Amino acid sequence: MKITIFGTRGSLPAPGPETVRYGGNTACVMVETEKALIALDAGSGLRRMGDLLAGDRRRVDILLSHLHVDHIQGLGFFVPLFEPGREVHIWGPVSTTQDLRGRLARYLSPPLFPVPIRELPSVVSFHDLPPGVFAIGDLMVQSQLIFHPGPTVGYRLWEDERSFSYLSDHEPALGARHFPTSGEWTSGHALAAGATC
Repeated sequence: MKITIFGTRGSLPAPGPETVRYGGNTACVMVETEKALIALDAGSGLRRMGDLLAGDRRRVDILLSHLHVDHIQGLGFFVPLFEPGREVHIWGPVSTTQDLRGRLARYLSPPLFPVPIRELPSVVSFHDLPPGVFAIGDLMVQSQLIFHPGPTVGYRLWEDERSFSYLSDHEPALGARHFPTSGEWTSGHALAAGATC
């Protein structure tokens, strides 16, 4: 399993000398195995990942943690989406109001973006996340709801003895009556506060 980080920031891309160490792009992590090529989130870092994958005919799976703009703003600039016949699968948390395609179409359509989903030349499939564990190539994937406004999930991916967890924007004390201080995180008090969320 090879992991490459293309974006780590939240909220807004901020390239510049002060963000050189960790980069200025928003959330995007690539996980590669012999039979799977996955992007965890589609922040502005997805553009750079897509540039590296241009012309590569492998299927690409994009696992979205949630649909806040900093986690999807790279979708419209992802080269594989504009390659005729390229297979791209986009997975995201279930909503009670609309399916994933419908929710993403609000962003990937005028007036916010000039190219609507229906005009993309790639073969795009949208998947509301299934409950439990599912497979993508040789990777097993498990999603779990985590604390963050809107439906948000964290992921655990594993292959043989290797595993990787991705929990972007996780706020375990969200909604707690008492927000734990840094010293309390190591005590039982922090666990009790987190349990009341």
